[in-house]
Amino acid sequence: MSLARQVASDLAWFKSSYSGGNATECVECAYAPSRTLIRDSKRADGLVLSVDTEAWRRFIDALHQR
Repeated sequence: MSLARQVASDLAWFKSSYSGGNATECVECAYAPSRTLIRDSKRADGLVLSVDTEAWRRFIDALHQR
């Protein structure tokens, strides 16, 4: 994983279905080649967490098993 400034204009960001409904707890994701990007929707121009796509898939699969 890495944290970096990311130019987001050409990415298709979407809000997590588990984000809070009051607009204070929103997480957004975008898929890039071989990476999944995660950011705080309130700080769209801020830091972006970049995770290997396979690691992200295993993380989501683990969540579904709970």
